[in-house]
Amino acid sequence: MKKIPSWIKGWESRWKGRTKGGELVSEGEEELHNLAIRVKDRFQGLFDEEYHPDVYSIRATQVPRASASAVAFGIGLLSGKGKLGPAKNRAFSVLSESRASDICLRFFDSCETYKDYRKRKEPDVEKQKEPILERITSALVNRYHLNFTTQDVSSLWFLCKQEASLLNITNQACQLFNEAEVYFLEWTDDLEGFVLKGYGESINYRMGLPLLKDVVQSMEEAIIAKEENRPDGTYEKARLRFAHAETVVPFSCLLGLFLEGSDFEKIQREESLDLPALPPQRRNWKGSVVAPFAGNNMLILYQCPGKTDGSKISRDQKSSYFVQVLHNEAPVSMPGCGNKDFCPFEEFKEKIVEPHLKHDFDAVCKLKPVARQEPSSFISKLSNFFLGLFSQKGYRVSARNVKTEL
Repeated sequence: MKKIPSWIKGWESRWKGRTKGGELVSEGEEELHNLAIRVKDRFQGLFDEEYHPDVYSIRATQVPRASASAVAFGIGLLSGKGKLGPAKNRAFSVLSESRASDICLRFFDSCETYKDYRKRKEPDVEKQKEPILERITSALVNRYHLNFTTQDVSSLWFLCKQEASLLNITNQACQLFNEAEVYFLEWTDDLEGFVLKGYGESINYRMGLPLLKDVVQSMEEAIIAKEENRPDGTYEKARLRFAHAETVVPFSCLLGLFLEGSDFEKIQREESLDLPALPPQRRNWKGSVVAPFAGNNMLILYQCPGKTDGSKISRDQKSSYFVQVLHNEAPVSMPGCGNKDFCPFEEFKEKIVEPHLKHDFDAVCKLKPVARQEPSSFISKLSNFFLGLFSQKGYRVSARNVKTEL
């Protein structure tokens, strides 16, 4: 038996007495500010131009934490570009749309089908996590001779993550678990993210279609401006978006990132995918990689020397443009483009974007009406009984933090 850790006896929450929360913490501000500096250094020619909101468009969701992320990023990006203070900062605009109508960055709020799916699926996910939690609970009870419950273990795991990420404390709640237990607890988080936000059901990412269309539109407009030799300052050079895990995860899925083997082909055929493999097996889907704090996707459009024969844009000209995806600043290959890092723009549209465009946000996200059953009908009652039975057993079939889309 291990001795009860001394910190437990005198432990007090660092957040005790706080009545408000949800703001961007100082570590988050630094992350976004430093990210902007790295982006500016990486793409020096892109941000040399005089700031104008039509050239460098910055939008955030109508959530204080997201808009604060945009501000922290903007300060780092535009430092030295103005006359404010010793750092020569300058003012810049951050636009937001109402939560109720923001289908580009908060599509999960406006998608009734998704909200219905998540509400029904969450209990199933908790049941899938139960065996892991029960096993770890039993281990902790034997180890410390304390009457832990599975809810206690869930709370302690949550506390571990909060202490480690926000307070840099790893020798309290986190130390209760051994390495193997941490791996399995991480898997329960990954399972939840996969099922409720990721590839677990197609509605999770199809609701992100407005954002995908917005990104492609920005690239097409940039190509037209370039081919028409428009002068700098007359067209958009960067479209910067600041939102949430529920935004960046579906968008990553639309691009086909973090898939296993032939999973991309399965998605194209609208087939279901296997759940993330249990430890110690290897898996691509890890929440700490897919959507960490300040997680981001950057889609960069490159132009390579091509044919220029005047005013009209030909397919040959467009093929001289390539798309690269950076996830958390690291290049990632695209399964839909032959696992290439640089995908020809036309191929990117044909292989990755267009298969999704057969769906429409309004059609996908509007709940389909259920036909009324005759209450007095015996057949109706019998049918409802079996539907309820299958639902309880988990067989129901149905049509799931700053996160940045750059």
